[in-house]
Amino acid sequence: RNLHSPMYYFICCLAVSDILVSISNFVETLFILLIDNRVMVLEDETARHMDNVMDVLICCSFMASLSFLGVIAIDRYITIFYALRYHSIMTIQRAVLVIVAIWVISTSASTIFIAFDDNKTVVLCLLTYLLFMLTLIMGLYIHMFM
Repeated sequence: RNLHSPMYYFICCLAVSDILVSISNFVETLFILLIDNRVMVLEDETARHMDNVMDVLICCSFMASLSFLGVIAIDRYITIFYALRYHSIMTIQRAVLVIVAIWVISTSASTIFIAFDDNKTVVLCLLTYLLFMLTLIMGLYIHMFM
C-alpha cells in the first residue's frame, strides 16, 4: 500500500523519461552512423523528418525529466511542511493529473520548439527552463534544510 504513494508515481515517470532520452539519443546516433556509412540511404526530406522526430523525443524527454525532478522536490516539500495534510493535498488523482499535464506540456512545447526549427531559440528556451527548474528545486531544498 505504501508504494502507491504519489512520490513513487513521480519517480517512475522520471525513470521513464530518462530512459526515453537514452533511447532517443541511441536511435539518433544509430541513424547518423548508418547514413554516414551509406548503409541506409534516405532522401533529404525523409532524413529531415526523422531528425525532427528524434529531436522532439529528446526535447520532450528532457523537459519531462526536469519537470518530474521539480515535482518530486515539491512533493517532498509538501511532505515535510504539511505532513498532517499531505494525503489530502497530494492525492493519487492529483498526482495522475500532474503526470498527464507534464507529458502533454512537454510534448507540446518540444513539438513547437522543433517545428520553428531555430536552433538558437530552442537552446535558449531549454536553457531558460533548465535554469528555472534548478532555481525552483534549489530554493525548495534550501528552505527544507535551513
